[in-house]
Amino acid sequence: MPITPSPLPARLSRRTVLRAAGLAAALGAGRAFAQRPVLIQFSHVVAEDTAKGQAALRFKELAQARSGGRVRVEVHPDSTLYKDREELEALRLGAVQMLAPSLSKLSALGVPEFEAFDLPYLFRDHAAFRAVTSGRIGAGLLRRLEPLGVEGLAYWDNGFKVFTANRALRSPDDVRGLKVRVQASRTLVEQMRLLGAEVSVSPLADVHEALRSGRLDGQENVPSNIDTQRLHEAQSHLAVTRHGYLAYAVIVNQAFWRGLDASLRALLLSALQDATAHANRIAEQLNAQALARIAASGRVQVVEPGPAEQARWRRAMLPLHAKAQAWIDPALIDAMQRAGAAPG
Repeated sequence: MPITPSPLPARLSRRTVLRAAGLAAALGAGRAFAQRPVLIQFSHVVAEDTAKGQAALRFKELAQARSGGRVRVEVHPDSTLYKDREELEALRLGAVQMLAPSLSKLSALGVPEFEAFDLPYLFRDHAAFRAVTSGRIGAGLLRRLEPLGVEGLAYWDNGFKVFTANRALRSPDDVRGLKVRVQASRTLVEQMRLLGAEVSVSPLADVHEALRSGRLDGQENVPSNIDTQRLHEAQSHLAVTRHGYLAYAVIVNQAFWRGLDASLRALLLSALQDATAHANRIAEQLNAQALARIAASGRVQVVEPGPAEQARWRRAMLPLHAKAQAWIDPALIDAMQRAGAAPG
């Protein structure tokens, strides 16, 4: 069944629309690219010293070097160009050429199947995640973006999430009543409701201040994002639950991408392939280092649940796998589990 593109979100600011128009005029049609360097603006919402931040910089380095000046890449990290809620619309308008949003965000384009990646305790390790994304399932999901004016080029790994809060999280019962931030994903919202939490959906750039001011009680993320966004400075406890997975899709504006010369697309794909390998190689290491820094800071009490406690977390959250079949194809969930995911 063909996918009907979802409506764009609320209008961007006049400044953003003007920027989009200016870029479109500056870039011109595909043949004009031969006359001057192709500009690729790559926007993302995390810090440069995360796996995604480092991979974006590696892509920039390789694309510029291998193209011999035919390509110029500008990387805009840490929400300096667009925030979570703005970046997908900006891509579709052509105001930015490349993004690496979390897989959760892609459901906003009208492809809810990407929320399958948000299911708790789906992947047993990094290899299980990559078995899904590097095969038929991952490629098929990226193809679903094409009718929406978006090309999906790669998956970037980041690993397992943890919970932070302003009280000890020794069991799922401790989450009850807390106001917890998640990304804009029905799956993640329902996950927190299963735990009895009050859910807040907000851009990553706003989370630190919301935690500091008390508007939020807790959040979930990978340690590298918690560390680089200084979220632990506004929290007292961290539980290494490893309950969910965070990863990204590298996507480009379709009209821009298909307007490029085929040889230049091949060159950029080669650079992206090497940047992807770099991201996947460093993700686990960066998260381990970040968790160690957070623990050493003395600001947060870090607790890793033992086998019995981890089993309680799993029992509390795994019912979501069945509930989510109301908005995610059950056959997809089953295929992802069989392709390398943890048993339910």
